[in-house]
Amino acid sequence: MIEVDAASGPLAGVRVVELGNYIAAPTTGRLLADFGADVVKVERPRTGDELRRWRLRSGTTSMLHRTINRSKRSIVADLRTDEGRDVVLDLVRRSDVLLENFRPGTLERWGLDAAALEAANPDLVVVRISAFGQTGPLAPRPGFAAVAEAAGGFRELVGEPGRAPSRTGVSIGDTIAGLYGAFGAVMALLERETTRAARGERHLAIDRRTIDVALNEAMLSVTESLVPEWSAYGVRRERTGGRMEGIAPSNAYLCADGRSIVVAGNGDGIYQRYMRAIGRPDLADDPALQTNDGRWAARDALDDAIGAWTRARSSEDALAALDDAGVPSGPIATAEDLCADEQLAARGMIQRLDVTDGERDLPATAFPGVVPVLGGRSLPIRHVGPDLGAHTAEVLAELGWSDARVADYEERMR
Repeated sequence: MIEVDAASGPLAGVRVVELGNYIAAPTTGRLLADFGADVVKVERPRTGDELRRWRLRSGTTSMLHRTINRSKRSIVADLRTDEGRDVVLDLVRRSDVLLENFRPGTLERWGLDAAALEAANPDLVVVRISAFGQTGPLAPRPGFAAVAEAAGGFRELVGEPGRAPSRTGVSIGDTIAGLYGAFGAVMALLERETTRAARGERHLAIDRRTIDVALNEAMLSVTESLVPEWSAYGVRRERTGGRMEGIAPSNAYLCADGRSIVVAGNGDGIYQRYMRAIGRPDLADDPALQTNDGRWAARDALDDAIGAWTRARSSEDALAALDDAGVPSGPIATAEDLCADEQLAARGMIQRLDVTDGERDLPATAFPGVVPVLGGRSLPIRHVGPDLGAHTAEVLAELGWSDARVADYEERMR
C-alpha cells in the first residue's frame, strides 16, 4: 500500500484564492485543498462566512464550517474597499485559481472584473459558481441551491407520489456544483500547461480559463434521462418515493427490530436469487417478472412480499440472508453507525481531529475522510476549518508586508 499525504498530494504547489461563501465555491476549495492545494479563504472582517453559524449546536463556530473549510487558510479583507481589493489582487498575482460564488456582477462592482484579474495574472483560472450562470436572461437573479434544485428538474423527482416534492437532507445542489467547479479548475490547469507545452503559447485564452458553473445546470446534469424521455416519448416521470422509476424491486424495507434496510434486487440474475432467498420461488419463476419492465408493473406486489419477509426478522438476520444469496443490500446507517463502521475505518474514511466550537474543546471529533482514495487509504485531513482570520498575518507576511503594517491591518479588521 502506497502512503500518500496531503502535503505531497497531486495538487501540492497549486495556489487558490477562495472568495466564496456558504457551500458551493467552498466545496470546490475543499476538494482542491484535500489534495494538497494551498487554499486561502478570504472572509469579511468580524463575521466571516455565514456558514460559520449554520447549524450551530453550541459556541460560535459550526461543525459545518469546520468540515467544508478544512485544510484551508483564513484571512480577513473587506472586498468593498480599495484596501481589500488590493489584498485580493496581490493574492491573485501569485495564485493559480480564483473561486467565487457571488451573484453575477458583484465582483465587477468591487473592481475585480475580468480585466483587473487578467492584468494581475494572465494565467489565472477563474471558477464562477452562481444560480443560473454568468450569461442568459436569468443570470442576474439570486438563488440558493434549493431554488436551483427545483429549476434544474431535480426536485420534481424527489419525494412521494401525490405529495409536494421533498428535499434531500444535504445541500446536494451546492455540493454537485462544487464538484463541477473542482473538475473545471483542474481541467483548465491541465489545459493551461499542456497548451503551453504543445503549442508553445504563452497564455491560454481567458474564455478557456473561466469556468462557469450554474447550480441549476449542475442539477439538470444528474437528472439522467428525464429530458430525453419527455422529448422523445412525451413521458413525464413522477416521484416514486424510495423506488426508482422503471427499476424493481429496489426499495427500503422495515425490519422486526424497527430498523430499515435497503435492497437493490433489480438485476435479472440478482432477482432470481433474491426471491429464492425470501422463500418466494414462485415469484422468481413467474414468466411475467423476468425483466425490469414486468417487475416494475408488479412493484406493489413485490414490495408487499419483500416487506412481509423483512418484518418477520431483524435487520441483521435479513442482511445476512441477503448477503449469503449475493443480493446487494445494506443498513441505513446513522451517524453513530458511520463512526463505528469497520469498512470506513479500514480506508481512513472517518478521521478524528481535535476541534473547538469557540466555547468548548471537542477532542477526537469524527470527520469524513478525503474522496477519492489514493494508495488504499484516505489522505489525512491537514486541519479542520480554521478560526476566522487565523492566517491573516501569515499570508500578508508572505505578500511582503512588514510586521508593523500587518499589526495595524489586523487591529483595524477586528
